[in-house]
Amino acid sequence: MVLTPLDWFVIVSYFAVNLAIGFFYMKRASGDIGEFFLSGRSVTWWLAGTSMVATTFGADTPLVVTGLIYSQGIAGNWLWWSFLLSGMLTVFFFAPLWRRARVLTDMEFAELRYAGPPATFLRGFRAAYLAFPVNTIIMGWVNLAMAKILALTLGLTSTKQQLEGVFCCLALTLAYNAISGLWAVLWTDLLQFILKMSMVILLAYFAVQAVGGMHSLAGQVRAYDAAHSSAITARDTLAFIPSMASPFFLSFLVLLSPGPPAHPPPARLLPRVRRPRLAVGPGPAPLRQTRSQAAHAARSATSPRHRPGLARPRNAWTAVAMPARPARCAA
Repeated sequence: MVLTPLDWFVIVSYFAVNLAIGFFYMKRASGDIGEFFLSGRSVTWWLAGTSMVATTFGADTPLVVTGLIYSQGIAGNWLWWSFLLSGMLTVFFFAPLWRRARVLTDMEFAELRYAGPPATFLRGFRAAYLAFPVNTIIMGWVNLAMAKILALTLGLTSTKQQLEGVFCCLALTLAYNAISGLWAVLWTDLLQFILKMSMVILLAYFAVQAVGGMHSLAGQVRAYDAAHSSAITARDTLAFIPSMASPFFLSFLVLLSPGPPAHPPPARLLPRVRRPRLAVGPGPAPLRQTRSQAAHAARSATSPRHRPGLARPRNAWTAVAMPARPARCAA
């Protein structure tokens, strides 16, 4: 793919706006540690709610969801839909208690909850455990997804080129985060959420139109399922609940068992808002998450039709995105 001057203008403008947000809130965030890490505990519910949903949508999200639907059908999304119960507990039970503790981090809460040297050891162990193995794995798969997207969209074929592209994105992201802390995170999340949801919805629309509309898509998906089912395993891409004959059914039952608390980044935003329950309660966040899932599902369901038999199903997202978009949307 050859980038035109308009493409470069869009890319540079995007990063410039994100950096400008960081500089805009720099003075406010530098007031004290509470402003930098907690935004003064005065974040509005709609901003925190949007940031929580945006946090669950990274560079890896479209690739993972596409891979799940390509291999397991729509029911494969229960891998993360199963977090619903633990998320509700986090919002309505844990968040008010965490807010009342007036702590900056969950590691600080662990030392406050327990006492003595064991509590200090627990805090240090959790900090090291989350900082190195857990966050290293998370950042690894997010950056790997970014490298795949750069490779398939910009033609960065060598490992060196992909690393340079990823590190360039990381440096710019680190810059506005270091300048104004959580204030930059919240407002850039809002901007990025609007952009990426608009693009995902547009991509879902053009991808569905490219295969002849929803009715044509459903028929082609069922034909694909029939061709790839056997006497032992049945495939039903459009099923919301996997059938007992599906190889994913046992995993589905495991996923319905009680799990850990909600995704840590959204959970840590709850003590920052004026009224934590409003951020992800009956307000806009669940609706935004639902729209995000619907757009992902519609777009991902077209991937077997656009790119059947892919060795790496997760790459189907960009494989669909590149030919499905109209020429006027290239930039």
